[in-house]
Amino acid sequence: MAYIRLIDPDDAQGPLRATFEAGRSRAGKVANIMHVMGLDGPSCAASMAFYVSIMKRDNALDAATRELLAAVVSCVNDCFY
Repeated sequence: MAYIRLIDPDDAQGPLRATFEAGRSRAGKVANIMHVMGLDGPSCAASMAFYVSIMKRDNALDAATRELLAAVVSCVNDCFY
């Protein structure tokens, strides 16, 4: 199993801390993928902005369908995110 150093949200500073807090406010916790991406704060922020633009706005698919599609794709890819 690979090991990747994670950034604890309590240790995050500046813009990364704000990104973690935004994730916590959306989901009630900081997702594991955000911990991993936290090693590169700007990439983490950009990735989360992309996620929010796709998953958290009104579009042709309702929120439940978007989440179901995300779960199916994660399952097919053997990904727990």
